[in-house]
Amino acid sequence: MRAVVSIGGSVLVPDLNADRVADYATVIERLAVEGISLGLVVGGGAIAREYINVARSLRANEIELDGMGIAATRLNARLLIAALGERASPSPATEYEDAGAALRRGDAAVMGGVTPGQTTDAVSAALAEYVGADLLIYATSVAGVFSADPAASADARKFEALSASDLVDVIADIEMNAGASAPVDLLAAKLIERSGMRTIVLDGTDPERIERAIHTGEHEGTDVVPEGSTDEPTYWTSDD
Repeated sequence: MRAVVSIGGSVLVPDLNADRVADYATVIERLAVEGISLGLVVGGGAIAREYINVARSLRANEIELDGMGIAATRLNARLLIAALGERASPSPATEYEDAGAALRRGDAAVMGGVTPGQTTDAVSAALAEYVGADLLIYATSVAGVFSADPAASADARKFEALSASDLVDVIADIEMNAGASAPVDLLAAKLIERSGMRTIVLDGTDPERIERAIHTGEHEGTDVVPEGSTDEPTYWTSDD
């Protein structure tokens, strides 16, 4: 099985804590020992937003702000690489070809951002499509995809399952600027729709939830189901 996991910066490094990063590395190592091939894309989180907000107040333009965000994601990716040691390539992949080559060698491929104007949400979807992943997981700080921002609206409703086209419709009004925060952004949703990628959006603040979703498909988040799909994937097994 091959999976791509997008780990939000607010999930991996809500603050700089070595034990938390090590907990994610432990789960990744267990999955690798079981023969699961993993691509990992790490977001920028609060650190990236702090730099972006200060730079915006200094009149930096959006491309410059994106560059700061990308740098922050790659620093976070390096923390995960340090925790993984020999399980991962020694530096974050900056091209999809490099990540694909790492997976073919049997390494975990770790990436941050790639190019201005593209979030790590989109990088994750593009990497999953590029390497022909069986499953794409967004490990976020919220419990799935909602009809509105659950932090701002008491009426926000969580979707248990969506088609990819429905996902695009739900988040079509997300503002795409540097530092924007959402479980999945619009470009990522369109890439998921194009590729027909089986996708899960879940609360990844406990790394074992990622492990369980990869093993069994069980989670409390949102399933994004490929159009016309009726069967459960054969790589999922029961915990019983």
